[in-house]
Amino acid sequence: MNDFVGTRDLIKLYARRDRVKLPVGLLIMVGIVASSVTGFAKLYTTAKERTDFANGVNGNAAQLFMYGPVVRTDAAGGLVAWRTAALGGLIIGLISLFTVIRHSRGEEETGRAELIRAGVVGPRAQLAAAVAVAVVGNVVTALYLALTMGFQGLPWGGSIALALGLGATGCVFAGIGAIAAQLTESARAARGIASAVVGAAFLLRALGDAGKHDLSWVVWLSPIGWTERLHPFADERWWVLLLAAATTALLTAAAFALNARRDLGAGLLPDRPGPATAAPGLRTPLALAWRLHRPALLGWSAGFLVVGAVTGGAGKSIGDQIDSSSALKEVFENLGGHGDLVDAYLATAMGTLGLLAAAYAVQAALRPYQEETAGRAEPVLATRTSRIEWAVSHLVFALLGPAVALAVGGLAAGLVYGASTHGIGHEVPRLLGAALVQLPAAWILAALTTALFGLAPRAVQAAWGALVVFLLLGQLGGAFGWNQKLLDVSPFTHIPRIPAASLSATPLLVLVLVAAALTAAGLAGFRRRAVGS
Repeated sequence: MNDFVGTRDLIKLYARRDRVKLPVGLLIMVGIVASSVTGFAKLYTTAKERTDFANGVNGNAAQLFMYGPVVRTDAAGGLVAWRTAALGGLIIGLISLFTVIRHSRGEEETGRAELIRAGVVGPRAQLAAAVAVAVVGNVVTALYLALTMGFQGLPWGGSIALALGLGATGCVFAGIGAIAAQLTESARAARGIASAVVGAAFLLRALGDAGKHDLSWVVWLSPIGWTERLHPFADERWWVLLLAAATTALLTAAAFALNARRDLGAGLLPDRPGPATAAPGLRTPLALAWRLHRPALLGWSAGFLVVGAVTGGAGKSIGDQIDSSSALKEVFENLGGHGDLVDAYLATAMGTLGLLAAAYAVQAALRPYQEETAGRAEPVLATRTSRIEWAVSHLVFALLGPAVALAVGGLAAGLVYGASTHGIGHEVPRLLGAALVQLPAAWILAALTTALFGLAPRAVQAAWGALVVFLLLGQLGGAFGWNQKLLDVSPFTHIPRIPAASLSATPLLVLVLVAAALTAAGLAGFRRRAVGS
């Protein structure tokens, strides 16, 4: 039998299963790019303003670390490429590798792959279909990105180059995800390995951009840096796309070679079985939940540490960049008042941390659903552990985990910014408070996830859709002048913009009450419904 027979039918099946997830990823990418185009067009209307801003970026190590350099300094397209190349590569890379792992290793772990292989399906068809869905998704995303930028007035050549660069980055990470799926027996472990590779790629790109000139070659070791080296809207280097295509082909071929060397359901890395009996510290549901949530909490906290430090490092010079644009200066003065431009920037940065914390909250709040669908919840609930006790043990980390991550990010920003201004004692409390004030909005997402888990478990993934809606409202709402009533749908709209504005307790209290009501409804629903329904 042909090794790839049935691939076409599996592509249709996987595309149907991802009919929501892939469009959500597409919306995120289009939203980021569209808001960048509109924002830069409004804020920097002359070539001199764009050049002054770009020179400020290229002279700031923190912003180079986060986004890379501006290659074309006098054109709006150059600023858009700077803003979206690294961030977009990171997002599309994660989406691509998660897609491949979900439809390859994830299918094997749940046992569905064995059922599919019992039919007229070749042994390599599932991996081929998983990679094909990810690649087609990246091609479609690149098409929409190019059209978005082109119809917004940017040069078509640069628009196509940037879109293809981001799509090619996604394809490379699809190949990395395919290899990770061959290594372990667990989809979770495969995602961890692949995510670590993405993090390393982003770090290599960041070190190469923020370091001295003798380290610039390091960027070539990172697929995330290749879009930057493509030079969209400047002297486009189209041959970089060939590098990405060749790398994707090699990684995919390596994944198929590894797939042929293992049995269905097995991984190439040896499995490490745990002890025959649980440790005394795992006697309670909360202790078990801590064991399950600990890796994610540590990983998210490390990410918040880096983002917070970069935010604080950029604070000292951000005022000069704001002064380079009268429109941008007016925007930040409206946010924070005259003379508080840096505070307004810091408030915006803390709002970004709040969105990231909300993503962590959704991930943590989804863990009970994952335990239930994997069949691990029933053995626990068969003991004296009550449903509410079990669900609350996970909910604790959905509520306190974001608090820990935000505290780490706020402390890092305060220490770095305070050190640069010789005012650590003054800045640390301000930025720590600015970070922690985002908590009620993140709790809304955790509570919404809990409500869906208890009342409509089949729709629980809609919590990610709600987060995307809030992200797009924040990214596009202000840039396109959307109605304030629409913007008020997002809980982040009601968060006081500390330290640029004064603290108002009323909206925070309302958000907490709404989160409490949603959580109570979700727990009540879970208590009544059948487990596994």
